[in-house]
Amino acid sequence: MALRLLTHFDVRADVLPSLAAEAGDTGVLETAYESLRVLNIERNGNIIYTYKDNKGNAVFGIYDCQTRQNEHLYTFEKDMQAVSCSVNSERTLLAASFVQYTKEGVRSELHPGSKCLTLLVEIHPVDSVKVLKAVDSCIWVQFLYPHAESHRLQSHLLLISEEKYIERFHIQITREDGNRVVIRNSSHLPRDRIAEDFVWAQWDMSEQRLYYVELEQSKSVLKCIQFWADESFTLMFEMPLDISLSGLRFKFVNFGYDYRQDQEKLCNQPSLCVFTNHTGSLCVCYSPKFDSWEEVTYSVFYLHKGYRKTFTAAPGSAGSHVAKGITFLNLGCLVAVYIPGHFLHLLNIQHPDLTCHSLFLTGSKMAAVLPPSPLQSLPGSLVLDCSSGKVYRATVDQSYLMWFLWNAARLDCDKMAALHCALLCGQDPGFQEDQVIQWICEHASACHSFDLIQELLIASSYWSVYPELADVDKLLAHSSVLAWNEEIPGVMLVTEELPLLLMKVYNLTGYWAKLNSNLEYVKYTKPHLHYHNSVVRREWHSLVSEEKTGKRRSTMYVRNILDNAVKVILNMETRTLEPRLIPLLQEEDRHQRLLVGLMVSELRNHLVRHLQCVEKKKIEQTVLDYISKLLNLTWCMLETIWRKHSAHPWVPRLVYNISWESLPVVLRGTTRDNRVCGSHTTLLSLPSNKHGSAAEFEVFHLMTRILDATNSLCFPLPPGFHSLHTTLGVHCLPLYNLLHYIDNGVLLLTETAVTRLMKDLDNSEKNEKLKFSIVARLPPLLGQKVCRFWDHPMSSNIISRNHVAQLLKDYKKEPRNSMIGKSSFPTEFLPLNCFIEILTGLESSHQERILYFLNYPSNTYL
Repeated sequence: MALRLLTHFDVRADVLPSLAAEAGDTGVLETAYESLRVLNIERNGNIIYTYKDNKGNAVFGIYDCQTRQNEHLYTFEKDMQAVSCSVNSERTLLAASFVQYTKEGVRSELHPGSKCLTLLVEIHPVDSVKVLKAVDSCIWVQFLYPHAESHRLQSHLLLISEEKYIERFHIQITREDGNRVVIRNSSHLPRDRIAEDFVWAQWDMSEQRLYYVELEQSKSVLKCIQFWADESFTLMFEMPLDISLSGLRFKFVNFGYDYRQDQEKLCNQPSLCVFTNHTGSLCVCYSPKFDSWEEVTYSVFYLHKGYRKTFTAAPGSAGSHVAKGITFLNLGCLVAVYIPGHFLHLLNIQHPDLTCHSLFLTGSKMAAVLPPSPLQSLPGSLVLDCSSGKVYRATVDQSYLMWFLWNAARLDCDKMAALHCALLCGQDPGFQEDQVIQWICEHASACHSFDLIQELLIASSYWSVYPELADVDKLLAHSSVLAWNEEIPGVMLVTEELPLLLMKVYNLTGYWAKLNSNLEYVKYTKPHLHYHNSVVRREWHSLVSEEKTGKRRSTMYVRNILDNAVKVILNMETRTLEPRLIPLLQEEDRHQRLLVGLMVSELRNHLVRHLQCVEKKKIEQTVLDYISKLLNLTWCMLETIWRKHSAHPWVPRLVYNISWESLPVVLRGTTRDNRVCGSHTTLLSLPSNKHGSAAEFEVFHLMTRILDATNSLCFPLPPGFHSLHTTLGVHCLPLYNLLHYIDNGVLLLTETAVTRLMKDLDNSEKNEKLKFSIVARLPPLLGQKVCRFWDHPMSSNIISRNHVAQLLKDYKKEPRNSMIGKSSFPTEFLPLNCFIEILTGLESSHQERILYFLNYPSNTYL
């Protein structure tokens, strides 16, 4: 199932055992079982429920989610139907509203002229009952909660009326006879009008916000009121919405569930809800009244991004009936749009620009993800099943997403969306990134529209530092894909820009400051501020070119860059707990360290430039974590492929001084002419025209894909990567393919790799051919170094020629007194006698060795 529902509260399982222990009467339990239901969930997570006792009385209780204990609040000794209930944070006052009906449909005798009765009760201890409202319209009640628990002498109660107004009552209390709480001046409770003439309202219990829609000049205007801890409130913003609410039965969201409503009729009405999260996102989800069941239209206003996306989806096969209506669920960085049995659309709220980052599932791909009964989305990814009285915590099911990637994802858009939804799980406990990496390794070339390895590197590194810094989504890319023009099967999309200049945010604290920052970014930032490596690419190529030509930058400048790389390596080592099978980070690899250090410097400058309010130490650590993650992902991919074939560490040598018995089975097929006697070791020669093991070939292929992905992004690789890649190339490729890879820059001849090749390979005919081909392609300085490790006349010839060339480099011709004929090494070729005399004068201390090399027969390979 794409969504996993973990039971947070079950009204029957968590309440009935407590009632059984208190009552001890099966009749009470039977009556309670039939009538038990959830009425409200307060800000602190406590759940208010009601049931009928065996006398028909309405009983109210509260379940404390922290202590997991039940507490009786109040019993109203009348057979009345509770509509709404709320208790203040101190649990001293209870407000409840009832609908008065008898079995024959005649109103009760308490207030025969009214339909709805709203009461305020002192419950600490139970004392007086005050009638707040006795009207024909339905009333909902909600106490305001401060941000911190305290024993206040004043409570505030919202009354929301079906007659389209909201009032706030100020309730002063006093304490008498110890802890007894009494309402002061209960006959004249002060009140003020919060809002009126609205058609829709939603309560955010977690953040104490009230959203409502007013009709102004036939336009729907969304407004929000924030209630503060100091008992004040502020109108936070106004935003015109191009939506039609005609035919909308007056509706409240999150003020409790009205069990009297006909769900079949409600699914034909417009649906509207507002979702926010701590990053400053603000989404308005809207579904108009369905004119036809053949297609369903729903819109999401991404106010924090400045546009609206309208989706049109086919709910099922022709003639299918949508009986339950559309449901919107807030899952943090995702919003789920759901029609039971038809489709599930997981919308990426943090990065909604491209449709390929949102997952659309239909039919068998969707599976039975959620209960078919009416659902109510609550803050904190909670979901209330209104029929069963269960509260769930909804999360994205990573195991299902991995199954979907392995078995059901056929299109590139599905793979992209499922990958991003899976990486979003990285912020959840129990997330197993290695499962994602394993799938990437097995399907590295499976997508044509984008590079899977690039997507993993960018997206996973982004989400690894996402919680650490505010506004990081504006400064770091989350995807390698900048545009997506392919259609998503089963859903059509229309995008419209919103007139954000008409949206006014009146207060800039906390969440509202983040929202305003998002709005300012959308309005005025062109182009976007995402970091890219273009500057790093130019500077790195310049440094590498200067090193090859012998030029040198400022010593201090280069040292600072290399110090940055050392910090990243140390940061990686502190986070690496398990031993690795693939040996990396064990050599200098100066070029990659320069690239790592340059990226640290440039990324740090980029973040410091745009996050001036964040301390530099925090930015520095974020940069180190980000680049460490990039390098570690590459390492983990190689580890994953190798572990698939062997549990033994891979030793990157071309000659193995090991016993046959200790050689991993996967490597035994790679040897030639092995002669092992007992436990004695022998030389295992791996010629270049023999293929390596299956593990080596897969690692080599993956490394080639990784190299291609990182080169286009100018991302660094772990030091030692190129040496390992070249060593594997020698194992796996025929000579002509190997040289082709080298000539085209796929394989780099690092000093470590070439030195290992010269030392480890014997001087068989085929190995000599390989070595000669490698030496001919080396830069002069590197060629001089590695030839010293090759015991062969060819290397001696190269060394002597280079040495003589160096001696003659600064030679200046001077008049000579000696005669050629007087040379101690006379030859018939007079110019050679002169040349010998010159060399003798330049290096008399090494005369015998110089003459030995000069008189050595010429090599046939030169």
